[in-house]
Amino acid sequence: MYLHLGSDVVIPKKSIIGIFDLDTATISKHTKNYLAIAEKEGRVKTVSYELPKSFVVCNENGKTYVYISQLSSQTLYKRFSLTAETL
Repeated sequence: MYLHLGSDVVIPKKSIIGIFDLDTATISKHTKNYLAIAEKEGRVKTVSYELPKSFVVCNENGKTYVYISQLSSQTLYKRFSLTAETL
């Protein structure tokens, strides 16, 4: 199954490591540092250029990527949970 992150971006659910709220998660300096390093290494993919609300960390082919989404973490989690129930 796949999770729709917004715009035309979908990712395999099995690759998802975590779904995070951008406002609350970036309070931590460790999270800010992680996102800065991922950006510097070119591992951040922006789903939309609207106001970002969440980020999703995924493991794809042995590499970790961060998707920045305009959808809230609650919306993404609900979508994730709904697709899990249909399996």
